[in-house]
Amino acid sequence: MSFGWSVFVIVLTLITVLGSLWLLFATAHVEKSKTGDETTGHVWDGDLREYNKPLPRWWLWLFIATIVFSAGYVAVFPGFGSLPGTFGWTSDGELREELRVHEERARAIFAEFATQPIEALVNNPRAQQMGRNLYATHCTGCHGADARGNRGFPNLTDTDWQWGGDAASVVKTINEGRIAAMPGWRDALGGDAGVTAMVEYVKSLSNRSHNPRLAAEAKPKYDMLCVACHGSKGEGNIALGSPHLNDPVWLYGGETEAIFQSIAVGRNGNMPAHGWLGEDRIRVIASWVMAQAVSTEPVVPTAAAAGGN
Repeated sequence: MSFGWSVFVIVLTLITVLGSLWLLFATAHVEKSKTGDETTGHVWDGDLREYNKPLPRWWLWLFIATIVFSAGYVAVFPGFGSLPGTFGWTSDGELREELRVHEERARAIFAEFATQPIEALVNNPRAQQMGRNLYATHCTGCHGADARGNRGFPNLTDTDWQWGGDAASVVKTINEGRIAAMPGWRDALGGDAGVTAMVEYVKSLSNRSHNPRLAAEAKPKYDMLCVACHGSKGEGNIALGSPHLNDPVWLYGGETEAIFQSIAVGRNGNMPAHGWLGEDRIRVIASWVMAQAVSTEPVVPTAAAAGGN
């Protein structure tokens, strides 16, 4: 909290407490009206008068006790802006302590997996159950509850790995994230007509129905502009994260319109880094992800394991 905001909170707190105290004492006694009786002096309909009665004593003392309690509270706890309380307690400190205790418990739980290679964890039922729980918490928003992805988000249950499917590559992807940049080629290809021809050539690489004339027209440009990333036969490049073009897997859709969009204006995929999860959790998640690609069937945890982490 900045100094200015701290002063603002302190002043607001003092005004609230002292203002409440003044209000109580201001209404705790009776002021006689000009007529000398215990009314406010207001008269309605000629004979209706409003009495001026003090608060009941028990109610008054209850409010006073509340104010005393609030004064004690801001003395013990950090109620005056950024000033610490007499015991040094802060909500941030309490949260950090809870996180520390949680992390200690988590380390004990993951200790049994720390010495095992990830390839072995793929066949470890308990590791798979915990991996599924972690995946459900941190990964389903993009890759789906069944790990089959969505348009623009990779399917994790097949064997098509854009950045590599070995344990080290999967861990690197989760830990550091990935940024894929497919530039737009509309201008370099000579406009929409050139893009349309390139779409036909790309379709031919995966043996899909295509226009042979347009594909042949686009091949020289593919060999000049695209081969460095996608390979001469569309085999892709794991080192660059360049996808295969010679298989039926299409991250952004394989219909003609989607391929045209990818070539014309490019794509910018971003897998955010999840290093904050820690090495232990990442290894377990990686083992579960690798298991999906092997089995193509998601591992569903048992009820007993649902609360394991």
